[in-house]
Amino acid sequence: MNNFSNIEKNKILNLKIKEMKELIFSGEINSEELVSIHIDQIEKFDSKTNAVCTFTPELALENARKIDKNKDYNKPLSGIPILIKDLNKTAGIRTTMGSRIYSDFIPEDDDLVVQKIKESGALILGKSNTPEFGAGSHTFNDVFETTYNAYDLSKTAGGSSGGAGVALAMRMIPMAQGSDMGGSLRNPAAWNNVVGFRTSIGTIPQLPADITYNMMSVNGPMARNVDDISILLSCMAGYNNRIGNSINEPSERFLDIKLPDPKKIKIAYTHNLGIYPVSQDIKKAFSSSIEIFSKMGFIMEESFPNLENVDNIFQTYRAYTFANAHKEHIVKNRNLMKDTLIWNVEKGLELKATDLALAESQRSIIDQNIAEFFEKYDFLVLPSTSVLPFDKNIEYIKEIDGVELETYIDWMGLCYAITATGCPSISIPGGFIKGLPTGIQIVGKKLDDLNVLRIAKIFEEETNFYKIQPNLIN
Repeated sequence: MNNFSNIEKNKILNLKIKEMKELIFSGEINSEELVSIHIDQIEKFDSKTNAVCTFTPELALENARKIDKNKDYNKPLSGIPILIKDLNKTAGIRTTMGSRIYSDFIPEDDDLVVQKIKESGALILGKSNTPEFGAGSHTFNDVFETTYNAYDLSKTAGGSSGGAGVALAMRMIPMAQGSDMGGSLRNPAAWNNVVGFRTSIGTIPQLPADITYNMMSVNGPMARNVDDISILLSCMAGYNNRIGNSINEPSERFLDIKLPDPKKIKIAYTHNLGIYPVSQDIKKAFSSSIEIFSKMGFIMEESFPNLENVDNIFQTYRAYTFANAHKEHIVKNRNLMKDTLIWNVEKGLELKATDLALAESQRSIIDQNIAEFFEKYDFLVLPSTSVLPFDKNIEYIKEIDGVELETYIDWMGLCYAITATGCPSISIPGGFIKGLPTGIQIVGKKLDDLNVLRIAKIFEEETNFYKIQPNLIN
């Protein structure tokens, strides 16, 4: 095995996936060495950030050696390490879902998305930390405790894919699997200066699933840059005939990131969707991002779609989903569940058929409004979060610049409102305020995921914010 210097290791850790693959193909490094470098990074920094909740270095090295022995480098992600979110089942690897109920659970089978990641040649290096059952955008739980922001250890990492966001920022891994209902791919991406992509429903097949027509939650890719997102997405996506809303298009299409002419693209922008309180810090950062879009030549116009009743839609569907998933947990293990989770489950159990019908009717109206909106504009741009990363000891934000919030999820309105539209949305680095990362969402028309990636790459290449490392590893 080569003895790489610290400078060489740091250079390798900052490479894009394609560049790592090129090193492997050229023989400059093998899979075992690449995995070992990332293991060293986890061992060096995870005691400070708590991003990796279950660490499996021996398993990753064993699988890396098999790849090297067989020269099995032709799969898209052969030899590239990855973390799986602790909400997703991994055969033979502890999967707690951040809950004491499952603190010792070791599944016999992989979730479908994990199967697909394995088939791509990626090497699972462990699980990333998540809040209890993914509830809330602050990553803490009673099994593994709190994950800390990569750029300020006194702040939250966001959530629920918080461990993934921090591990990426700390160069512990080049890519990660996450999931998103109300912002769980986008919020931690924004707060850790990485990229998280909530794709269109049906892009990434999701099994097992109690509700196969689930129109809220998706699995999705996280990485430090758009090129790496596109590669991971091409491996996670794909048609599956066991799922009624699965999109039957080749997943390789996500590799074709041709950059369009900005002068031919009309973007609507809004700092608050006309609905939500947003802090002055986020407004300032977002204004800078809009100036960058304008300088690049995009046609920019301040506007937002009519999302009347979107809060009721999201809260109703979220409660319904939580009640279905946790109806037995709350009976058998209520004492092991956090208060906000109990509240959300009980809210769902109290729902009537007429409540769901109302939310469905309201959502149909939003579908029509969004379609009309995107007849005028090609994309919508808005902040990923309403505030900067907050104190790690605070469970959730209760007010924004003097405006009081009603529930533990209200402060995530900028993300969950987009969830309710069904449109694809990517969060990319949007620069820093007070030393803390911010993110912007680029939202596209339904099923226009590829073009969302293209616009994101144009902004990324102009700014290069993603290259700014946490001071902890500089």
